[in-house]
Amino acid sequence: MASVLQQPEVGHGNSFVSEEARRLAEHVRTERERQKQVLILQRQRVLSQTKSQPARHAALEAALAQIDGQIAHLS
Repeated sequence: MASVLQQPEVGHGNSFVSEEARRLAEHVRTERERQKQVLILQRQRVLSQTKSQPARHAALEAALAQIDGQIAHLS
């Protein structure tokens, strides 16, 4: 008897999606989520530095804009 995990899933347009394609899609999704979490942590660090190091404010604002852009790209 075949297990549920071995049965193909129905995808868009009634086409079948292989288990490997599903795993790949899940891997891509989790990697993207991991990258997003790393960027959010970087953003929090930059925000804390803007308060503690006002002399570097312009550079930190530029870093913050870059991080926000990367987060938007991942979303």
